[in-house]
Amino acid sequence: MIIAGRLADTDGVHSGQVRLEGAEIVEVGPSLGEPDIVFSEDCLVFAGMGDIHIHARDDTSLQETHKETFVTAGEAAINGGVVHVADMPNNPAAPVDDATYAAKCNHLAQRNPPVHVTLYAGIGPDTRPLSHPVPYKAYMGPSVGDLFFHSLAQLDETLSHYRGSCVSFHCEDPELLRTHAAAATHEQQRPPECEVSATRFALKMIEKHRLTGKLCHYSVGEGLPLIREARQRGVPVTCEVTPHHIYYDSDSITDGNRELMQMNPPLRNPDDRRAMLEALRDGTLDYLATDHAPHTLEEKASGVSGQPHLDTYGAFVTWMILEAGFSPERVATVCSANPGRFVNRYTAPRRFGRIAPGHVASLTVLNLVRPTTICREQLATRCGWSPFEGVTFPGSVEAVIIDGQQVR
Repeated sequence: MIIAGRLADTDGVHSGQVRLEGAEIVEVGPSLGEPDIVFSEDCLVFAGMGDIHIHARDDTSLQETHKETFVTAGEAAINGGVVHVADMPNNPAAPVDDATYAAKCNHLAQRNPPVHVTLYAGIGPDTRPLSHPVPYKAYMGPSVGDLFFHSLAQLDETLSHYRGSCVSFHCEDPELLRTHAAAATHEQQRPPECEVSATRFALKMIEKHRLTGKLCHYSVGEGLPLIREARQRGVPVTCEVTPHHIYYDSDSITDGNRELMQMNPPLRNPDDRRAMLEALRDGTLDYLATDHAPHTLEEKASGVSGQPHLDTYGAFVTWMILEAGFSPERVATVCSANPGRFVNRYTAPRRFGRIAPGHVASLTVLNLVRPTTICREQLATRCGWSPFEGVTFPGSVEAVIIDGQQVR
């Protein structure tokens, strides 16, 4: 198959063609032959986009689940132009050792989702590394499930066994969280100081235990200088930001939507939101990662944190380009190349993230002139709602190609 159109990669946008053979890109050039598919000038063709932070809520303890499976999460991903995802480990049966991780891998294979799924392993009190390389997640403070730490000293002791591993951190200081537990609102219970304190500690742990670190769903402007300074000293740390932390802020919360707008970390003030946007633009933040959490509306009404975002990923990216001023090459970096670089160490010989020979034949095509208004009828996620319902984004997902096959 030969694809023709405006190709957007980390080195810019140029008109060209991509030759796909089987599941691999084999050639990229200006004129490779008669194209099978031509995308118009209204579209940009990206390497398949990746979301390296989702919660599919599907594990070995479940034959079926009321809010998501790997299959429905994969369908939502395709709906949003996403070709690969990475699933977090805070399941009822958490993957924390060789046996439980293998069991989740087998469960994933039986589900046979329509997109590639990378699985994180969990780090909890008294866990130890697996016998083979995997990405790990450490929850500093309470989250869904019980895979978290009650003190920073407990986390330090456990991380001493993970020397050299790739560890992602949920940055909220558990000790400070306890001091704010009685505050009136969710935002006050998890204030910025909890994230800043945890950032200092995570950066210390990355350096002390020679980890490759990643800070998840970053939200506080005060912490950005700490990240920049650590990188200047050579600390290997990258950072995510979510759609909700660069689109919404505390001014978006009303009495009518408070439950829907609850997540961990919470929405911050407008200055923090603007700081996250600029940090994603200038390279301080490295990934647009959704923290997709497919809780039902009934669960949200009961105070559960998190929002679903896979279905709206691509449409949201058009907002970044057309209204927030991101260049296509920066989008290619934070949505395709960097997520690909993160998972490629675990997917060899398959390589995601670039429009280049030897990479996976998966592409995300965005239409920049066809707006889309988000409504529930469009959604593939089983939880059936979106915080962007009623929002009109300036573009839409035109097509998705996975392993050389057009699936949307």
